[in-house]
Amino acid sequence: MSRVAVIGLDSAAPWLVFELWRDQLPNLTRLMRRGVWGEMRSTHPPITVPAWASMMTGKDPGQLGLYGFRNRRAYTYDDYAFASSRSIAHDAVWDIASRAGRKVILLGVPPSYPPRPVNGCVVSCFLTPSKDSTYTYPPSLREEVERVADGYQFDVDNFRSDDKQDLLRRIYAKTHKQFAVARHLVATKPWDFFMMVEMGIDRVQHAFWKYFDRGHPKHQPGNPFQDAVRDYYRHVDEEVGELLALLGPDTTVMVVSDHGAKRLVGGICVNEWLIERGYLRLNAYPGEVVPLSPRLVDWSATKVWGDGGYYARLFLNVQGREPEGVIARADYEKVRGDLIAEIAEMEDPHGRPLGSRAYRPEELYREVNGVAPDLLVYFGDLDWRSVGSVGFNSIYTFDNDTGPDDANHDWNGIFIFAAHDQSPTGREIQGLQLMDVAPTVLGQLDLAVPRDMQGRGLFGRRVAEDVRTLG
Repeated sequence: MSRVAVIGLDSAAPWLVFELWRDQLPNLTRLMRRGVWGEMRSTHPPITVPAWASMMTGKDPGQLGLYGFRNRRAYTYDDYAFASSRSIAHDAVWDIASRAGRKVILLGVPPSYPPRPVNGCVVSCFLTPSKDSTYTYPPSLREEVERVADGYQFDVDNFRSDDKQDLLRRIYAKTHKQFAVARHLVATKPWDFFMMVEMGIDRVQHAFWKYFDRGHPKHQPGNPFQDAVRDYYRHVDEEVGELLALLGPDTTVMVVSDHGAKRLVGGICVNEWLIERGYLRLNAYPGEVVPLSPRLVDWSATKVWGDGGYYARLFLNVQGREPEGVIARADYEKVRGDLIAEIAEMEDPHGRPLGSRAYRPEELYREVNGVAPDLLVYFGDLDWRSVGSVGFNSIYTFDNDTGPDDANHDWNGIFIFAAHDQSPTGREIQGLQLMDVAPTVLGQLDLAVPRDMQGRGLFGRRVAEDVRTLG
């Protein structure tokens, strides 16, 4: 049995790691040469919390009942709950490993607040409200973490900021603290399974993508932050290298991301579109841009409303389900079908097909638990985000309603696997999907994979043969 270390780099983009900057990322490249690597398909939706949770439980977001950071708790108009570790009712890899007597270390893995007991230790994730919260397991670990980090940080506050120089400084500072704690934990605590997630790549891409991407509509050649994203990737590679040096020769290493990233062209004002189509009616149209709130909506004349975010969630106002539902249950599927067809026909501001798609949740998931969206919508294959506010007098916007944002999530993340006992292969493989990670980790720990876990355990003890099969 080997030890297993999973290094999660939230939002790391395959084409940046595997192509554009590969020769500038020596530590990741060394792992690729020593093992196998490839793009890894994310979940529906490719969003941080459901994606990491799906990756490490082998359950899709429908089974988890987790569709984003905020999820409806009931069929009302304003009852939402933030995702937390309490949202996950299924075993994750570390639960299975703990019960089998394996020692576990978790650092910043979403969603891990509040921290739950494991056979080892936990430092909770970016969802932690503040350092006033109990954010470690055991609670006594907190003092150690604070000392090693010189003041721990869960996330980069206000990463949608116009003060780019200060933001860069804060991203680097947070990353240094995260890896300092990671190095300390692997060097001083017993472990068989270690996993960390660093959020910095996601934050730097949302804040600085337009500065390096010449195809971004807001790119300005020769800008002072042209190399900010590349330099940060190089910095993360250095931090990964320092951590790898502490892991030892008996450790199988995986480097993964929950999804990728791409340029953000603009925003589709989903509720403006619904108003224009007659699905949504307001009591009075606002004189400025404001979030859609229940008090603004004439529910007696509203069939559909939507949420903003990297993708859109559409909810139908159904008789007998929502408090003031107007859609007869017999018409429910017809309304969904009409919306799917109309979304597919959406055009961009120049009259060109946008390439948007809407999905029924039951088409995507083995089960549909919790209060799921009636439709999940991707505008322009994620080139456009969903903007939920109203008052734009347009269905298009090129300014995000929650602050400056240059990037959206993309479908494929990264997967790098280097087993401690394999000869170098350096092979790219295809066909990977995010829920392959959990059974693969369990296999490396010589633990049985639950029969209801999605994904496939890769590599086992015959890596070269498995690579030929996959590639």
